[in-house]
Amino acid sequence: MSCRVQGWSGTSSPICDIVFDGPALHSIPLLDYGAPRCCQGTGQGKTRMTDRQPLRIGKPLFAMVLCTTLVACGGSDELALEDTSPEAIFTQAELELARGDPDDAAALFAEIERLYPYSDFAKRGLIMQAFSYHKDQDYENARAAAQRFIDFYPADEDAAYAQYLLALSYYDQIDQVGRDQGLTFQALQSLRTVIERYPDSEYARSSILKFDLAFDHLAAKEMEIGRYYLKREHYPAAINRFRAVVEEFQTTSHTPEALLRLVEAYLSLGLTDEAQTAGAILGYNFQGSPFYDDAFRQLTGQGLSPEARGSGWLTDVYRRTIQGRWL
Repeated sequence: MSCRVQGWSGTSSPICDIVFDGPALHSIPLLDYGAPRCCQGTGQGKTRMTDRQPLRIGKPLFAMVLCTTLVACGGSDELALEDTSPEAIFTQAELELARGDPDDAAALFAEIERLYPYSDFAKRGLIMQAFSYHKDQDYENARAAAQRFIDFYPADEDAAYAQYLLALSYYDQIDQVGRDQGLTFQALQSLRTVIERYPDSEYARSSILKFDLAFDHLAAKEMEIGRYYLKREHYPAAINRFRAVVEEFQTTSHTPEALLRLVEAYLSLGLTDEAQTAGAILGYNFQGSPFYDDAFRQLTGQGLSPEARGSGWLTDVYRRTIQGRWL
């Protein structure tokens, strides 16, 4: 492909001589993974807007789009978008995504919404804005675009995807346990919305998995703080954190260690009934765990055994979860 400026026609637009030697734009595979349903690739090297309305851009339109974008053609770094059809802008935005420029793609999708707010391309451009911003890790703008789509088109087939993107914009920021967990709570809330509002969607199963992982993440934070207090011999504060894991996050992978740390903390305080009860719960539910082996050694080392004793909160847990007595 080449573009040569032959001169000016006396108007504000340059005259371009376009020689295009490559494939037509509709033969270039663009978004085959991760994009909303309305804009996913067909798997045959074509980009489609919906299952019923394929978008096909031939060489003349492709040349026109390039002519508006190349500096050599127009002498300007800006697109003359006001004179460009929404279809052409959409195609150029997809091309930017394929080139690995989601930020530029998002800006172009936003222009469709601005210039053609009542067109069908505006709706498609809005969901693609959210996708592009998320791909660019611009999570705040991704959330804003996804929320606008949900507000404007709540019954659309891509509403579930918009809600899923909104949840991901929180979920993808909770990678570190040591950070503030406000984002984790927001991710859980948004993921629950996907699960409850769109239970039959293709995003529900992924949301359930991510919900469990985010829930486990919160338990990990409680454990981190509890270990901090335990190491510094602040036993009551440590017990409160480990108790939260046992009572509120009992389905997570951190429950066995939380019970072990309760044994350690209660033994350090001389509260043997509570330590033995924690050991009994640990032994009943996780007998093959190395955490139980450690707890058993600590208890027997002081002449104690893992058994339910006393009438504290751990005894209530033992009665409900092991004996099945809730009253």
